Formats: sequence, C-alpha cells, structure tokens
Amino acid sequence: MPVKYNVGDSFEIKRSFSYTDVKQFSQLSGDVNPIHLDAELAAQSIFGKPIVHGLLVSSLFSAVIANYLPGPGSIYLHQSLNFKAPVFHDTILIAKVEILSKKLDKPIFELKTTCTTEYGEILIEGNAVVLNKNL
Repeated sequence: MPVKYNVGDSFEIKRSFSYTDVKQFSQLSGDVNPIHLDAELAAQSIFGKPIVHGLLVSSLFSAVIANYLPGPGSIYLHQSLNFKAPVFHDTILIAKVEILSKKLDKPIFELKTTCTTEYGEILIEGNAVVLNKNL
C-alpha cells in the first residue's frame, strides 16, 4: 500500500564525521585537498582546523531521502546546495528533509534540505527534487 506524504512532513537524522570518515571519503572521491586532513596546513587556513568535505556532509540528505522520506525507490532529479559555514570533524550534525510540494500527476517531490549543528547553526541549505515511482 502506497504511503501518503503531505506538504510539511519531514524527517531528520543525526551524524558526525570523524577524521577516519573524512580520510575514507578523500580516498573514495579522489578529493585529497589537505584542508580536510592536514591539521598543520588547516591551522593556517581561514578555518583554523580541518573541515569535512561539503559533499560528504550533503550526502546525509541522500540518506534521508533514500531511506525515510520519501524513501526506498527515490531517484534524485536535482539538488541545490548553499554552503553557509564550515563543518569540522566530530561536529554533531542534523540533516533534515522536508516536503515542500508533490506533483498531483506524478510521484515527484520538491524537498527542502537543511543541515545544522546540534545548536541550530545552519551549515548547508538547499532544495532537492526527487522521483519515487513506488509511491
């Protein structure tokens, strides 16, 4: 039986990324920019310490979309991302996805995507459009 979603429905997950997580992502993605892993170099940067890759952090949206809202079978059609602040290793993050609209004639959802710290500081804002033929 198809799940019915309404505008305003949302789901969020909490996660942090350790040095090891960031190192593994660097190896998998090929993005070996030392700003992510070299504490000495990062100390001289505008951030003062190593930062997590923005795309690693934004992958939390994919996790929410694929597993919870709208869930299995979801396929990305579009994602916009606005990076508002750096994400440091081991910061507790909250990634939230909220339904902004659903097409009446197709199973296409427009979603608001937001990642904040546990204290509410906005780190990433954006929008996604996904298709889910299972709904």
